[in-house]
Amino acid sequence: MSSPHFKAVTDTWLSDLQSNAEINLRDEPNFWASDPSKLITTSQPVHFSIGTGSHILSSAFATCASTNHELIIVTCFWAKSHSQEDLASLLLKLSAKAISQNRKIQVRLCFSSLSLLQKLFQTSSLDGKIYPPSSWAGLGLPRPEELTGLDLVVKSVFVRPFSVMHPKFILVDRKIAFMPSCNVSWEDWFEGCIEMQGDIALKLFDFWTAFWGRGGSALPPISTTNASSEFPTLNGQDSSLIKQASFTQDTLLTQTILLPSPHHANRILHPFSTSTPPPTPLNTFILRILATATKSIFIQSPNLTCSPLISDLFSALERGIDVDLITSSRLMILEQLVTAGTITEFEVWKLRRRYARLLKVYNNSLKNPDLENPPVKPGVLKVGYFRKREGGGKDEPVKSHLKMVVVDGEITVLGSGNMDRASWFTSQELGVAFLGREVAERIKGAVDEGLEGRVVYVC
Repeated sequence: MSSPHFKAVTDTWLSDLQSNAEINLRDEPNFWASDPSKLITTSQPVHFSIGTGSHILSSAFATCASTNHELIIVTCFWAKSHSQEDLASLLLKLSAKAISQNRKIQVRLCFSSLSLLQKLFQTSSLDGKIYPPSSWAGLGLPRPEELTGLDLVVKSVFVRPFSVMHPKFILVDRKIAFMPSCNVSWEDWFEGCIEMQGDIALKLFDFWTAFWGRGGSALPPISTTNASSEFPTLNGQDSSLIKQASFTQDTLLTQTILLPSPHHANRILHPFSTSTPPPTPLNTFILRILATATKSIFIQSPNLTCSPLISDLFSALERGIDVDLITSSRLMILEQLVTAGTITEFEVWKLRRRYARLLKVYNNSLKNPDLENPPVKPGVLKVGYFRKREGGGKDEPVKSHLKMVVVDGEITVLGSGNMDRASWFTSQELGVAFLGREVAERIKGAVDEGLEGRVVYVC
């Protein structure tokens, strides 16, 4: 049962969305627009992992090998990498397994960005492009004759000029879900991944069906007569990971909210605008929890260029809320300039300058205090840039790509959305919110441990 505080947050968030239902019905997907309460569910967190993308996906694929009926893998960027090789190996194993049991396993591989040529010439239809089996080898996948145990569909969706489908998630038999921050790509970045079981998997499948399941890639109902879905339980942490926080099986079901954020191709035409971001479930939820924070806000994001978000963070500081930001420097600078007309370092500098003025005004007010209306002491602002840990070895992450928000130590948001203008105004994103102190403490504790020796604070 949710606490009164969580109920107040969700009720206000639902009201915000209902007041924008007409706007959100224009989006794709929009299955939640008329009744956003259908996004609220529960989950049983299993593991939260920190590591490079290659190691995180390798760990997830170990569980995916237990697939009996259906495997869905959605990513944004698709590139030649160890992760791609591990995925190819996984497909071979699943095919052999299905052949030995005289059946087929359904597999859907979905991505958005492959190459510049793909972005220039692929259809902008949301039905996307389905890749014929003859092209699989060119995508780094096994040849079709090696995958006869699979009913495999490979699909990409991209909307010109810059609307990538940015979500990343994995569904195994509609029972277990992974939501990593990483792509099937080569970057050695600091990433995170939440593994979940329970009804959240069905909500993710609803999202997949509404968007990726169109245009010839739909999935049949899962048969439960042939094989059961038994997933391995890992004993101890995968040694390749930086940190893995595990949740015990007796952990109470956690109130969980799926947070879609559809793409908006036209928004890129006004990169210098500070207009209100689209009222998507993800955008609206983050702005709501920032506005109602009572103690602290922690955000880790590769970039920080979304003006409305930054304004809300400054408002929180004015209310006395502590704000802790972890980001990266010199990361995707051209993309930031094109989509936002600014870069993270400049936005951090402006925020620090405004904060210094706020502190000065507060300190001056103490010289002639108004006893009837005492000034509010500003919250503490901390901003840190991720750095490579010295002596960390060849697999040491060089940048941070984790996307995470923790408010008041009890509300946690993970997913694909960055705190930049592209994610808030243009790209399709997908997040998941957990409402519970235990989940927040375990996830934040794992991140804090993973960041030791990897952050340089500038304030």
